[in-house]
Amino acid sequence: MCADAAFQAILLAPCGKLGVRCTAAALTGVEFLPPDTPEQPPRNALAAQVAAQLAAYFSAADFAFDLPLAPGGTLHQNRVWQRMCAIPRGQALTYGELARDIGSAPRAVGQACGNNPIPIVIPCHRVVGRAGLGGFMHHGDGYALEIKRWLLRHEGYLHD
Repeated sequence: MCADAAFQAILLAPCGKLGVRCTAAALTGVEFLPPDTPEQPPRNALAAQVAAQLAAYFSAADFAFDLPLAPGGTLHQNRVWQRMCAIPRGQALTYGELARDIGSAPRAVGQACGNNPIPIVIPCHRVVGRAGLGGFMHHGDGYALEIKRWLLRHEGYLHD
């Protein structure tokens, strides 16, 4: 299988393979890929920086990302994503709490979380349901929820 031109890097991470999308100026996406996806070295300087910062995060959950981001999205989605970035590591907000913070509705917050194009860096995993983990990447169970559990454990929010 040849390298995927849609990604500027494909990285091995503790929670699977990650496809990195970026321009020369900004990170535009991080995508969870199937485990059999071949790795691909960074194709530009920013992709190399993203790879290094993700590796630093996976080594130490308290690492603070410092990357130029261009997630796109609507005004509402960007308000949700900005608020998610303010949730400290090891903590979480419910969809309802985040909705109250920005004057929105929990369902709209959940949709914005699921549409987050830059997971991990924009920490949508730190938004949980009132009675449990909620979903991740528009999934309520399966592999996607296992990724969310792994990220929350890594940051010290969930304990075995």
